[in-house]
Amino acid sequence: MPQYLLYFNQQWVGDHSEEWFRGRVQPAMAVVDEMKEAGVYVFAGGLEEGGPVYSADPTGGEVLVTDGPFVESKELLGGFAVVDVPDDESAKMWAGRIAEGCGWPHEVRRFGQVPDIAPTP
Repeated sequence: MPQYLLYFNQQWVGDHSEEWFRGRVQPAMAVVDEMKEAGVYVFAGGLEEGGPVYSADPTGGEVLVTDGPFVESKELLGGFAVVDVPDDESAKMWAGRIAEGCGWPHEVRRFGQVPDIAPTP
């Protein structure tokens, strides 16, 4: 089955009180539990907003690892879930469920197929 990334950018969350965020924990975790019970859950998690960010750039001849995002952007990934479902409709349904549980918008992207390559001897 294809796997899908259900994700949100931190900026989509909006400004809310600490109490509001605490009130979203139970509904969001209930959806994660539903995913597990349905057998579609692969992984889910939120990213630390103020946590360390590193970039790895191999384009200068050797890999340069630096602090901070590679590209300056106004949006940053806030969190995501990976589900293993049979089709786009199922992925959209789970995206709607997790968006409702969290209380903010999510996007859905299907992972690309892994190329079939011969093993290296």
